[in-house]
Amino acid sequence: MTGAEASLLLLSKMGIAATIVVAVSIIAEKSKPFLAAMVATLPVSAGPALVFLALGHDEAFMAGALVGSLVTNLALTFYILGYAWLAQRMSALPSLAGALMLWTFGAYLLKHLPWSLASALVLNIAAYLALIPLTRSYLAARAGALPMRPWFAIPLRALAVAALVAAITLLSDVLGAYGSGWLAVFPVVLSSLIAILHPRIGGPATAAVIVSGVPGMIGFAIALAVAAVLVEPIGRFWALGLGLAITLAWNGGLVLMRGRNA
Repeated sequence: MTGAEASLLLLSKMGIAATIVVAVSIIAEKSKPFLAAMVATLPVSAGPALVFLALGHDEAFMAGALVGSLVTNLALTFYILGYAWLAQRMSALPSLAGALMLWTFGAYLLKHLPWSLASALVLNIAAYLALIPLTRSYLAARAGALPMRPWFAIPLRALAVAALVAAITLLSDVLGAYGSGWLAVFPVVLSSLIAILHPRIGGPATAAVIVSGVPGMIGFAIALAVAAVLVEPIGRFWALGLGLAITLAWNGGLVLMRGRNA
């Protein structure tokens, strides 16, 4: 592949991923908090990132990347809880910066612990189940009418996810399997929603959207574990497709349960 062809392929990957994330985040922004959270916790940035990673690597590499994503997914509990607490007290920038610092600290700490696939999955499920009661008090806040979206909102989202895909594509050989999986689950969608919603509807209402997505993260963890187990027996693309189906079914089931209870 020539340099021009490689550059064109990279730009295509960045454009496709950015389009998906922008479309889904706009849908989430216009939805009620719980539905917005269910949309936002779908793998709309991690999914394309992992697919593009699979295009350039074999099944063994992808198995390691998926384990890295599963372990790093635990760091999002630091991010969610930290943001929910900070958002009650601070403006958008320090709240988001604090959450990202906690995510980075958590991801770094988790990387240096011994893990098996089973232990990573069990701890993911336990951590997110524990997070549900810990964040329940933040669900009460509600937003009023949304003011006009700032002009930079859509370009910001597109740029963030395009940069993520470019980084994974260009650095995967340097980062290795685990590092690529770590980077794939960087909280691009949640961070972009926070950056846009917090100044518009306030921290407490934005925190309500973010913490509403906690149950959805359990399905994402299960999807990563299943894909990691099956990536070598059935192939990396079939395994990723099955993982996507699991997240869709899980979040769809949560929406149906919520509607029935309501």
